This record gives sequence, C-alpha cells and structure tokens, in this order.
Amino acid sequence: MSHAIQERPVSVAPRRGPLSHARLPRWTPAAVAVFSIAAAIGIGLGAGWHSKVQWGMIAALLFVVTTYAVTTKVEGSRQAKDRVATSLVWVCFILAVVPLLSLAWVTISKGMAVLDVYFLTHSMNGVLDTEAGGGVYHALLGTIEQVGIATLIAAPIGLLTAVYLVEYGGGKLAQAVTFFVDVMTGIPSIVAGLFILATWNLMLGFGPSGFAGAMALAILMMPVVVRSTEEMLKLVPNELREASLALGIPKWRTILKVVLPTAIGGITTGVMLAVARITGETAPVLLLVFGTKLINPNPFEGAQSSLPLYVYEQYAVGTDASVARAWAAALVLIAFVMILNLVARGIARWKAPKTGR
Repeated sequence: MSHAIQERPVSVAPRRGPLSHARLPRWTPAAVAVFSIAAAIGIGLGAGWHSKVQWGMIAALLFVVTTYAVTTKVEGSRQAKDRVATSLVWVCFILAVVPLLSLAWVTISKGMAVLDVYFLTHSMNGVLDTEAGGGVYHALLGTIEQVGIATLIAAPIGLLTAVYLVEYGGGKLAQAVTFFVDVMTGIPSIVAGLFILATWNLMLGFGPSGFAGAMALAILMMPVVVRSTEEMLKLVPNELREASLALGIPKWRTILKVVLPTAIGGITTGVMLAVARITGETAPVLLLVFGTKLINPNPFEGAQSSLPLYVYEQYAVGTDASVARAWAAALVLIAFVMILNLVARGIARWKAPKTGR
C-alpha cells in the first residue's frame, strides 16, 4: 500500500522593516529654540521692530514650524504631530510665565529701593505725600484686619454652603443656591461696596470703618469659597462615606471626620485663592473705609487704610517719592499674599490624612 506524499506550498513570511527608526537627539528642542530666538531677533532687527514682545511671538512661531519640519524629515509626520503638540504646550507655558516673572522682577527691583524696617514700622502721619519718608504700617495693619474679618465671615458660610450642596442638597433650593452663587461670582467689587454703603452706612447710619470694608470683601469672597470647596468635596470617593455610614456613624460625623479631612488640602487652597482675590481690591475700601494717614487699630470705628488703597493714593500723587512708596507697598502686598499661601499649604499638609503604611 503506497501512500501519496502531498506537497504543501511553503509560505514565505513578508519582510518587515526594522523595529527601530530614526530618532532626533535629545538636544534637538534646545537647538531649535536657540535657532528660533536668533532668527526672530534677526528678523525683528531687519524689519525695524524693536519690541521684544514681537520678537518673542516670531520666535514661538518659528519654534513650532521648525520643530514640525525637522521632525517630519527625520521621524515622520505622526511623530511630528506629537512634537508639535508638545511644543505648543511649552509655548503656552512660557507665554504664561514670562508676564509673571516680568511683574515680579519689576516690582522687586523698584520696591526694594524704599522697602526697609522703617518703611514697615511707620505711617504717613506728619509726612506730605510729595516728600520722601513715611511708611506703610497703617495700611498693612488695616489690610490684615480687614482681610482677617472678611475671612472669618466668608469661610465658614462658604464651607457650610458647599457641604449642604454636596451632601444634602438636591432639590429646588440647592439649584437656586447654585444659581445665585454663580451670579455672585461675577459681581464687580464696586457693586458689593455700594450694597454695604447703602445698607450699613446709609440705612443703619454707621460711619466708615474697616468692618464695613470687610463685609464687602466677604461678599466677594464667599462665592469663590463655595465653588472651590464644592469641587473638592465632590472629589472625595463615595466609598469612604459608605464605609463610615456602614459602621453606624451618623452622617454629620462622617462629614466632619471623614469627608472634610480628606478634602482639607483643596479646601484650604480654595480659601487662599479667595483671600488673594480680595486682598488687592480697592473700590470697596475706597467707598467704605475712606483711608487715613494715621494708625487706627480699631476696625469697627473710624477710617482705616489698606495696602491697595495706599498704592493707589501714592501713585496718584505722581512724585518720585510717592511712586517709590507705591512700588514698595505693592511688593509688601505680594509678599503678604505669598506668606498666607505658604502658611495655608503648611496647615493643609499638617492636617491632611496620612497615607501609606
């Protein structure tokens, strides 16, 4: 018995290209950036453009275009699109950072000329605005008191409102509260000042004081606290709430011991953003506090000053001495907000729940 041997066709696998392909060296983005800056400067000088902003815009455009062309030539169009997206992110980042660094540099360079211990510990009492001398102590004291009172008013109200919206709300009342919080977010500061002026000063008959300005600042601060706290509470996993409730813990205690400690870092950051938003407001202070050259440690009686109002008043005088004091006060204002943020970050890290084993 013979068996026929059937021959099977032998399939040949197609040749595939190499797994690796040409790649640009790591220093390519830096080289492209240097080339773009040099080319932008040359184009700007050749065209008679002396603005560094124009040079920067040309350099950004050349950086993106050159990156795409070089990457397409070496790595292909697919990788070029990825590098262009990365380049656009870097360009937008630089466009956002450059004004901030420029502002900080100008403020520090001009403010340090006057800023010293004497400037921080003396007021403008007995000093003419057109003359050199004087200090910012009365304005710094007023800002600390007004912002502190506004925070004591707005932070608890905003926190409790956010807890209601996230943990208890859901009906028409919650929708109405959310709507009015969104509306209040866009209220101009002068409107808040006029509201307090009409009610507290004109209707109730109280005079100018730091407390009146603090109430207007609290109105501006509350919606920011509500929205930021609300978003932070929504990020807390529901499993934490369910686990606490499953152990028989009441809901109010779950919120107090589980939800709020978990979100304390974001809540603190939101409160600090609200504080930074109101610290530089001038219109409510101008309407309700009036400003003074004297030191008034009582925020509930008599006119007070504040750092934003002090900067406005000194810059409006227009002399070299007053403008120098304005820059120094602006530097003190920036340092004040920075210190508050650093303290808040430290408190948030200290109170945040510990992770890991």
